[in-house]
Amino acid sequence: MGRSSDSRQRMVAAARQLIRERGYHGTALSDVVKRSAAPRGSVYHHFPEGKVQMAAEAADSHAREQVEMINQVAGSSSSAEDLVRTYFDLAREGMVNSGYQRGCAIAPLVIEASEESEGLDEVGRRSFSSMVDGMAFQLTVLGVEHTAARELAHAVVAAVEGALVTSRALRSPEPFDAVRVILADRARNLTAHLQASS
Repeated sequence: MGRSSDSRQRMVAAARQLIRERGYHGTALSDVVKRSAAPRGSVYHHFPEGKVQMAAEAADSHAREQVEMINQVAGSSSSAEDLVRTYFDLAREGMVNSGYQRGCAIAPLVIEASEESEGLDEVGRRSFSSMVDGMAFQLTVLGVEHTAARELAHAVVAAVEGALVTSRALRSPEPFDAVRVILADRARNLTAHLQASS
């Protein structure tokens, strides 16, 4: 049971890596098996719905990791500005360290979803919603008013997604640096405004 579960987790992790590098359509099940070193024939044992199910679980895994990262960063942040700045720094670092090869595991499912991959659009919606919700909650904890926190959370998640694409295309961290400055400044202004009005 443990070995089977380990094999399944390795396959999800491999699918996630490959989707981040190649997109949904560029990821073949045979490549997932090869990268995960999973037994041949185990794909449909673990994922009876095939590639769509595997990709959905990879996206869910990515979203969970992002929410965990947001929570960890928030736990060591003294302000909303710190949270925003550090979250961008981590995304930037991941892109640079991958040699500008690794994007998001969720976005390709949204962009490439078709009738053959029914349900992936819902996976994208659920995954991005959990990230926005997690960021908004932590921004509120750090002193941003509820409505403003949701707006800023949407902006942060959208900006990271955009920076992943443009940074990869330009092979430069400059897009991360630009949005980091603007949105960290926005977070600082929102908390300052709230403190001044209280």
